[in-house]
Amino acid sequence: MIPVTKPFLPPIEEYDVFVKQIWKRQWLTNNGPLVNELELKLKEHLNLPHLLFVTNGTIAIQLAIKALGLKGEIITTPFSYVATTSSIVWEGCKPVFVDIDKNTLNIDPLAIESAITPSTSAILATHCFGNPCDIDAIQIIAEKHGLKVIYDAAHCFGTKYKGKSVFEYGDVSTTSFHATKLYHTIEGGAVFTKDSSVLERIAYMRNFGHSGPVSFNCVGINGKNSEFHAAMGLANLKSVGNIIKKRKELSRIYDACLPKEFMRPSLQKNTDYNYSYYPVIIESEEKLLVLIEILNRNEIFPRRYFYPTLNKLPYIGKVEMPVSEDISKRIICLPLYFDLTEEEVHLICRTVNRA
Repeated sequence: MIPVTKPFLPPIEEYDVFVKQIWKRQWLTNNGPLVNELELKLKEHLNLPHLLFVTNGTIAIQLAIKALGLKGEIITTPFSYVATTSSIVWEGCKPVFVDIDKNTLNIDPLAIESAITPSTSAILATHCFGNPCDIDAIQIIAEKHGLKVIYDAAHCFGTKYKGKSVFEYGDVSTTSFHATKLYHTIEGGAVFTKDSSVLERIAYMRNFGHSGPVSFNCVGINGKNSEFHAAMGLANLKSVGNIIKKRKELSRIYDACLPKEFMRPSLQKNTDYNYSYYPVIIESEEKLLVLIEILNRNEIFPRRYFYPTLNKLPYIGKVEMPVSEDISKRIICLPLYFDLTEEEVHLICRTVNRA
């Protein structure tokens, strides 16, 4: 069986080194030494001044919305994982959808400005499949209208824009370290910001608002992460370069062998891409469903990312997003992960071509 993804796992003995430290200290959570070490190592690796390791990527978005004090309407994309929208609703704000660019699959900056109202407080955009949004255009719009910018960068570990980590952009950027991501901590996520006051608020918020054993700075939640998750992050970090290199090599085989009529998302200019996914856009939904059935019969399991689009969620008022709805019906991600072999990619390509 070839699934759409498999988690990368380091040599067990490398993970065991950290686990033995945890056993010796008996410090399992609550901002332990491995969590602190991971935050320092990640800042060094990404060349960023600030970040906080949190429970997951969803909590990261919720903390960003809360820390920025957002109210009212937040402009966002319909083409993303459900957590992007559900976090807005969970925090008592209203998602206002703007359609996507048909080439990059990211939020269309040309459509953002017409969606801004006196109730708009922010733009929450997803760097879809690790491909950066039109960051410069979004920033110009945000500054013109006094809006905050949050980036859901869940797919973006290792992606750079204009030579800098994509996490550096926006008022707050968030990511996921879920096991399906190319870099993971089993479960986990992170929040990035250049604003030290926002970082301080999030630091309090992720720990129930504690400012001391019996004092509280603000309302908070349990957004901390454990020593065991930090241990996996530390063990995996040294392999990130090889992981991205392997995914790039496999993607190049797909590029060369798949049918030329398959469309691929266009990368944003000035991007160093991380090859986090391999999405392809098929001519029609009917052909896509036939292809999935044939692949499944051959024990190959792609996945429909992202279907249906978020404007179809039952708790969202009805709104039409024609580009996003069209793309979502015709796009799948083919298997891509570190342990996938070149032979398996050739097998997938042969199966697709026969179909």
